[in-house]
Amino acid sequence: MNTPSTALPESPLGSQATAPQAAAATRPLYWSVRRELWESRSITVAPLIVAGVVLVGFMLSAIGLPERRRALLALNPAHASATVEMPYDIAAAVLTLAAFLIGAFYCLDALHGERRDRSILFWKSMPVSDLTTVLSKASIPLAILPAYTFVLVIVTQVVMMLLTDALLLLSGDAASTWKLYPLFHNAFILLYGLVVHALWHAPVYGWLLLVSVWARRATFLWAVLPPLALMVVERIGFHTSYVATLLKYRLVGGMVEAFKAYDPHIAFGSLQADTLKFVASPGLWLGLAVAAALLFAAVRLRRYGEPI
Repeated sequence: MNTPSTALPESPLGSQATAPQAAAATRPLYWSVRRELWESRSITVAPLIVAGVVLVGFMLSAIGLPERRRALLALNPAHASATVEMPYDIAAAVLTLAAFLIGAFYCLDALHGERRDRSILFWKSMPVSDLTTVLSKASIPLAILPAYTFVLVIVTQVVMMLLTDALLLLSGDAASTWKLYPLFHNAFILLYGLVVHALWHAPVYGWLLLVSVWARRATFLWAVLPPLALMVVERIGFHTSYVATLLKYRLVGGMVEAFKAYDPHIAFGSLQADTLKFVASPGLWLGLAVAAALLFAAVRLRRYGEPI
């Protein structure tokens, strides 16, 4: 004799409660970021190539280094330290600039490429929301590239220091670069600067992602021409340059807000971080608000996006 089951059917509220748990278990954002790294090898390969070029240039400049180092140590310590730091600061600046350019071009193709190769149809069939997809792509220039650049700069600088000391030892000079270059202090300044760049350039990346999800072709032109057109119209019609000043402030103004008496020509070791000034800067929070709005618009447009 069969007895009636006492189990109650699952309620809609219960199924809704298990949905976030299932999403947390599968970690869609984590795997979406991993997918971006798998599919876009240039994110990791291009900075490595730039670091290799920097090391080759440094080795070429090391010809005659022992003689220059002995002459340098005869000068005052402050001038000697600034001169020793110069190639390491150049390496950090070149890799940071490369990370920004790589992130910018990645954003231009991130959402446009999936429409161009029609893979958007496949990814839309997967249980991954448009919000998760857009956030995973935004995390590449905002988090992954800065962290990767930091590690790569430190490794590059350590290799440069080892090569320098090996060359000095071979020439019979016992002077150590480790005593002249404040690696750990400059590593903190570098990490702080990379965080500043990521937060300050967030609206730039948001704009590029919006263009990527909207434009049918020529994403670079659609990203560059509107601000250029505004600059030209303003200059001709009103004889002012507020748009150009705003764009310049958004591209390079973050370092001015983040450091005391910032000067791009002085060594990293001489920079003094001013976190309170940066956090209190209206430009930071307005930029983050604009970035959030642009990412929201990109999510909405991707929801109705179709293959090109």
